[in-house]
Amino acid sequence: MSDELLELRNLGKTSVQWLHATGIHSRAELQRRGPVGAYCAVRARGFRASKSLMFAIAGALQNVHWNDLDPVYKAELLQQLHSQEQLARSG
Repeated sequence: MSDELLELRNLGKTSVQWLHATGIHSRAELQRRGPVGAYCAVRARGFRASKSLMFAIAGALQNVHWNDLDPVYKAELLQQLHSQEQLARSG
């Protein structure tokens, strides 16, 4: 049985294992959670993922290498992450 997430660009075995641990098993679920939500879920499970994972997820969803993401989009992701982290600290 093939793993749909492993077939996506930028995602390797470890990243996919982390996503599975958060309940993400398909591209559709990854799309639903989005790069920031999926990254936050991985971090919340205690995995020591860097922000590169968030960019890798974003690239996987767009089928581009994460280094080729639009810099404006990357900045938007970082802003969303910052907002999410502030909410988590205040809640």
